[in-house]
Amino acid sequence: MSQNNWFDKNPPWLWWSFLPIFGGISIVYAGWKTKTNSWLYIGSGLTFSSIILSSAIPTLVNLIWISQVIIAFKIKENYLIKTAPKGVLITSTRIAQLMAESRGKVDINTCSKDDIIYQLGLSIIYANDIDCLRHEGYIFTDIDELSEVVGIPENILKRIEPLIVFSYNINKEFDTSWRRLNSFSVEELMTLNIDEKSALKIVIERQKKGQYQSLLDVRKRTGIPINIYRHLV
Repeated sequence: MSQNNWFDKNPPWLWWSFLPIFGGISIVYAGWKTKTNSWLYIGSGLTFSSIILSSAIPTLVNLIWISQVIIAFKIKENYLIKTAPKGVLITSTRIAQLMAESRGKVDINTCSKDDIIYQLGLSIIYANDIDCLRHEGYIFTDIDELSEVVGIPENILKRIEPLIVFSYNINKEFDTSWRRLNSFSVEELMTLNIDEKSALKIVIERQKKGQYQSLLDVRKRTGIPINIYRHLV
């Protein structure tokens, strides 16, 4: 089955749960495959109980059978999350949230290109662009910057947002990145190849409403295109 519909598939062990008495082994298998002890214990308990009670209390065995089927279907999604292959297409924010809980989040400022490709499911082109910007000193602070600066479509970012985290040392980048827009005078900004009109607008807006939070914030508040000061990264 293709990765595009990975989270819609029914793993083979799911159908084993319909087996009377021994169906709990399906849950044991899922637990072994994903190293989830709670599933191992539940599946073993159901199977053992079914064997012991099969001749003594047949009616109770039927209840156990129903329970094992319900449990198997209930853990199916978590099983698919835990066993999802690298680079699998993340189809929704809910799936992304579950994957974040299972595998952890990806720090876009410190992760490897492999993390960007195989955990976030982004193309190698975006991974190279992000890596290049980081090497040039750019530090991402907001999900919108990945759209505005890197060009990743917003619909993709919306799906994977729960998987992404941004960490950075603001003091480290204060004098070497775009954050110079928060401290430099008009004259100093002009020495950085920003035209006088744009430099003046940046400083006036900063004095009125406080420091900028990101390049996107600068654009929204001043109306100045990012390409005017993008070289500051």
